[in-house]
Amino acid sequence: MPKQALRPLAAFLASVIVSIASAAPGYSIVGTQQDRCYDIDGRTIPCPVPGQALAGQDAASGGVAASYVDHGDGTVSDAVTGLMWAKAPIEDVAFADAAAMAKASRLGGHDDWRVPTVRELYSLIDFRGGFTGNPVTSRPYIDTRAFTFAYGAGTGLGDAARGRRPIDVQEWTSTRYVGRTMGRDETVFGVNFADGRIKGYPVMDPANRMLTPHRLALRLVRGPAYGANDFHAHGEMVEDRATGLAWQRGDSGTAVSWAKALEICDRLVLGGYDDWRLPTAKELHSIIDTTRVPALDPVFDLSDTAAYLWTSTTHLESPPPAAETAPFHARGELAIYIAAGPALGKVESPPGSGRRVWMDVHGAGAQRSDPKTATPGVWTEGFGPQGDDIRGANLAKCVRRAH
Repeated sequence: MPKQALRPLAAFLASVIVSIASAAPGYSIVGTQQDRCYDIDGRTIPCPVPGQALAGQDAASGGVAASYVDHGDGTVSDAVTGLMWAKAPIEDVAFADAAAMAKASRLGGHDDWRVPTVRELYSLIDFRGGFTGNPVTSRPYIDTRAFTFAYGAGTGLGDAARGRRPIDVQEWTSTRYVGRTMGRDETVFGVNFADGRIKGYPVMDPANRMLTPHRLALRLVRGPAYGANDFHAHGEMVEDRATGLAWQRGDSGTAVSWAKALEICDRLVLGGYDDWRLPTAKELHSIIDTTRVPALDPVFDLSDTAAYLWTSTTHLESPPPAAETAPFHARGELAIYIAAGPALGKVESPPGSGRRVWMDVHGAGAQRSDPKTATPGVWTEGFGPQGDDIRGANLAKCVRRAH
């Protein structure tokens, strides 16, 4: 059948998807799609069952499978969320221009495009992806059967000298950070489908001392509002009737390793239930409130307002090497956390001073990762160009499916 003949059918399916999603209460969390379990050294293992070491990992959580419909006109519908997306992002967009560009778009014959929220854009992330340092051997954190993706300009020979890297393909959201990063910068959250992270990005370009706008990619969205919670607290538990998840109101109380966090949730008995587990990255992100610092709805208790919270999701990304001569590791040795408090990094301040200080570099609500075997207190200078804080021990907040 010709592609042109399929387009009316695709349009009909899209209208059905949007109608169903608009009528349904709450919203569905798209699974991370992670389909393997890992040990603390990054090796693939059979998924442990409850009661075993490292039980409760992402791949065993039974998340909702992603389901996309490509309409052949530059648009893709998500059958889980009811959202319609631009198949390809618009490159090199200043945040100040993003809303107007969305409003002016007539992609697919629609006139109600908008800039996605961070929850909306994060719904597309696929944690089967992984970045090895080489785009040829890496896998994007987005389904490339449905969406267009390309690694950044760092693939060119002259781009490394200009400071451009393959992972420099971040995409804007409409979600502003309520604080300031680097002590000064107006900041908006973005999602990176090259390295599988959420970070706050300055509106103005720090590379030229904030004289011109920072330019990221923009992937347009349309459809029903997505991501509103409906919290109801019951003693030591909080139910989100929008997602069907029940949460531990408190947390582990002390920062622990990733393996210990899995164990704490696997052994938890609370409210008469014993099927608690550590949440996946997308589940935990569903209760993050980026309008606040710390970035957690006040219905929850947080034993440390500067805390990072572990997830059960492994980050298939190279961890920081233990030494300059350490071999390059590419798979399974990192675990994802979300920063409830400021996402710290150790950076030079002021520039050129030679003095390095801890600052909020990515914003409360950022999603990063730690080596599963990191020893607390060892990484005194952080890691990477922004000195990302590596704690090795974070809090655990447990979850279960209520219905």
